[in-house]
Amino acid sequence: MATMTVSVNGETVVVPPGSTVAQLLVQLGLGGKTVAVERNRAIVPRAQHATAELQANDQLEVVTFVGGG
Repeated sequence: MATMTVSVNGETVVVPPGSTVAQLLVQLGLGGKTVAVERNRAIVPRAQHATAELQANDQLEVVTFVGGG
């Protein structure tokens, strides 16, 4: 199976071609969690996670939110 790499928070991650942001989040164990995703310096709205297809060498920053008090 062919693969491609993207960078997530500075770490190289291997994903199948055609993967979406939502699929990447599941792969990272973050599916269903509240996160902010930036791809190549542009915010990817949550409503577009399932349709935003990753490209080889994309640079992503994923931020999770932690509550507390």
